[in-house]
Amino acid sequence: MMSKKILFSLLVLLGYNATDLMAQEKLSLQQAITIALQNNYDIKLVGNDVQIAKNNVNLGNAGILPRVDASFSEGGGIQNTTRTQSSGNEQTLNNVRNTNMSYGVALGWTIFDGLQMFTNYERLKELQKLGEVNSRGVILTTISNVVNAYYSVLKEQQLVAARDSALDVSQLRLRIANNKLSIGRGSKLDVLAATVDYNTDTTAYLQEINLLKNAKVSLNQVMARALDTDFSTDTIVAIDSSLDYTALATQMQQLNPNLQNAFINKKIAELDLKQIKGQRYPVIGINGGYEYQKSASPTGFNIQQRANGFTYGLTASMNIFNGFLQRQNERNAKILINSSELNLEKTKQDIGAQLLSAYQDYTTSMSLLSVERSNVDIAKQNLDITLEKYRLGSIAPLELREAQRNSIDAIARFLEAQFQAKLTEISLKEISGTLNIQ
Repeated sequence: MMSKKILFSLLVLLGYNATDLMAQEKLSLQQAITIALQNNYDIKLVGNDVQIAKNNVNLGNAGILPRVDASFSEGGGIQNTTRTQSSGNEQTLNNVRNTNMSYGVALGWTIFDGLQMFTNYERLKELQKLGEVNSRGVILTTISNVVNAYYSVLKEQQLVAARDSALDVSQLRLRIANNKLSIGRGSKLDVLAATVDYNTDTTAYLQEINLLKNAKVSLNQVMARALDTDFSTDTIVAIDSSLDYTALATQMQQLNPNLQNAFINKKIAELDLKQIKGQRYPVIGINGGYEYQKSASPTGFNIQQRANGFTYGLTASMNIFNGFLQRQNERNAKILINSSELNLEKTKQDIGAQLLSAYQDYTTSMSLLSVERSNVDIAKQNLDITLEKYRLGSIAPLELREAQRNSIDAIARFLEAQFQAKLTEISLKEISGTLNIQ
């Protein structure tokens, strides 16, 4: 017979040391979410995108502010020059040095471009909103993944405990069978059958522990921390049984990131058309500046010259004909608006279908959970009665084994129903945009 001491040694060989088995980090769901939100790589990446979009929202990037440029240049040359005068005299000058230098400040400001600059500023604001919506979507997905992984660990912990209880019953049955054989009231066949069932339950127990370890690795991965970090979770699964479909559908219209994304993209498409239409109007700009120039040329009429002063002006340009590209661009922009409207309606339908399906799964899971909870109580009572009868020798070992199997199956179904009910609850809250674990 394999004792608990031998089983403990097996667990050590499988990777559990004594300290892990006796004391593990207690990880709450809120702690897991906090760690994930701090470490998750997708959240960090989308956060950078949001920061870039925020930085881009400024008047200068939209083209509303003037542009001021400063310039400076200095140069010269050394030349050999031969000049023939009108009198016929020829003059040769070697290594003549010419110099020139200038500096100045120039201002250019577009004061009217068919309101394109203001449209572009609004577009930059919408792009920032789009980045924030995408960021919220990533955060919701991350929280959902953490919750799913967390309750998967919790389920496996409870299954390990259930398998451990089943192992206790098998160990008790094996001890009783050995005792009966030793006093001449049992048979070797009963001992062998009890040993096989005990070993079978031991295998199932060890396999369940392996599933628990893998579930912990998955949760550590979602939290973006060391994959071999060991911990234990809470033991209670709190399921919100008050979710209402009508309220969720209303919240979905306002909070779902995918719907918000589609709506913002439609608005951006409308701004793009407005910006293209602005190209029909003239572009008017003003310019001005200050410039200083200095030059020296020993061979020139003026051997030295200096000039400085202000410049100013007004410019205007207008597209009269560009090969019908204006009309083509406007038509394409209108088609893109229509596509964005279709995408918005499609997104509404897809998200609505997801919400309805998730709600139907939720109501079914809640009903199944109630049934399976009752089955667990019944199976436990049946196992207790059967085990007592087996102690007294009034029933065959097969009846005890069947009651034991029914009990572990009922517990497994209950834990799975509980897990699925929690997953559907989280899915509903994620779709409606209300997932916010505090």
